[in-house]
Amino acid sequence: MTDPAPPAVPLSCPGGEGTPLVATTTVDQFLNWFRQGSIWYLLFATACCGIELMQTGGPRTDLDRFGAVFRSSPRQSDLLIVAGTITYKMADRVRLLYAQMAEPKYVLAMGSCANCGGLFQPSYSVVPGVDAIVPVDLYLPGCPPRPEALNEAILRLQDLIASERWADRMKGRRRTPAGIVIGGAAAEA
Repeated sequence: MTDPAPPAVPLSCPGGEGTPLVATTTVDQFLNWFRQGSIWYLLFATACCGIELMQTGGPRTDLDRFGAVFRSSPRQSDLLIVAGTITYKMADRVRLLYAQMAEPKYVLAMGSCANCGGLFQPSYSVVPGVDAIVPVDLYLPGCPPRPEALNEAILRLQDLIASERWADRMKGRRRTPAGIVIGGAAAEA
């Protein structure tokens, strides 16, 4: 037995009966609407911030509801979340992962260690911020930042995606040379 076809329901619109339903938009808004709802991030955690990154994917904060899904391949990822301390030995790997990502690509520096070296900054082997290796779009301060703060960073990234020109981003051009700081006094200014 086959299911009956659903009844034909005419679309209603504010213009009244018989008025066609039309949506006007730009190509950038149309493409960015799809892109901001499907952010695939690369799992890359080197320190304690990685635990908070894993917690953010759990049921309490659930990044999936924002369309953010983790991927284990850089070729399928839009976002590189650098969570934790980066040493000079690991810097080449971070640069390689970033180079393997397809355009448009974004980088989120999560935690004080990824932002500026954190409490390990005086060490000879620690990179003083991941922005010395790859261009960073969003900075998330904290040691370690809470899962709710990472949720806020993903929402800010969606706002950034919605406001940029798609053609420029596909060519690798960034809208702003400096990253956005999430929370804190710097974001208020």
